[in-house]
Amino acid sequence: MTQDMLPDGEDPRPIGPLVEGFTVPPAPSGEVLKGSYARLEPLRAETHAARLFRAYDGDTRVWRYLPYGPFSSSAQYHRWVRDTEARQDPFFFAVHSTAAAAYLGVASFLRIKPTDGSIEVGHINFAPALQGTRAATDAMFLMMEWAFEAGYRRYEWKCNSLNLGSRRAAQRLGFSYEGTFRQATISKGRNRDTAWFSVIDSEWPALKEAFAAWLAPSNFDETGTQKERLSDLTRLVRASDDPALS
Repeated sequence: MTQDMLPDGEDPRPIGPLVEGFTVPPAPSGEVLKGSYARLEPLRAETHAARLFRAYDGDTRVWRYLPYGPFSSSAQYHRWVRDTEARQDPFFFAVHSTAAAAYLGVASFLRIKPTDGSIEVGHINFAPALQGTRAATDAMFLMMEWAFEAGYRRYEWKCNSLNLGSRRAAQRLGFSYEGTFRQATISKGRNRDTAWFSVIDSEWPALKEAFAAWLAPSNFDETGTQKERLSDLTRLVRASDDPALS
């Protein structure tokens, strides 16, 4: 009898609880996600590329932390979108703002692992006209809602650790900080440490209520100024905060 075995042969070392009632969720496909302020459509070069390129309006800053771009021409960007739309992971959406009546950004699901119930949101690239708007938050809500309503257990957000804007956005949206992976990748020839965040399914009901409260028209005054901040509404749900933001 070994030292780590009980007399009845049972191994005493702890293991995780059984995952009961889990059904493997579907992978994203061709759904259009519609919200109060945003609509997300599967990214298509013929429909979206030229409009998105105009929306970025030559602002190279939006590409700083992405592993591709900036693109020197509409044709070059069109080729990138055409190649990207053929992939299922990452699965890209074009973000349409209802208020602006325009396509103003993209975001994707990636590292899609249905058998583990895990999915990530990333490749988020919003034109300046979309950043900080209700449509931007609605887009992120719609993707999170789809993932958890489809049956995923874990929803991830990862970003360059130097990208404080992305880290702030993750925390505001209710993601919990999990740590930083040092020298995780090389991006555009430079080292990238990667900050990890997540939301898990047990947190989703409270976060859904927080998003609903923030997105409600009653949360904004006649000038469009928010009355309650989303970060305040999600604070009690987050399991841990990002120390880089304290």
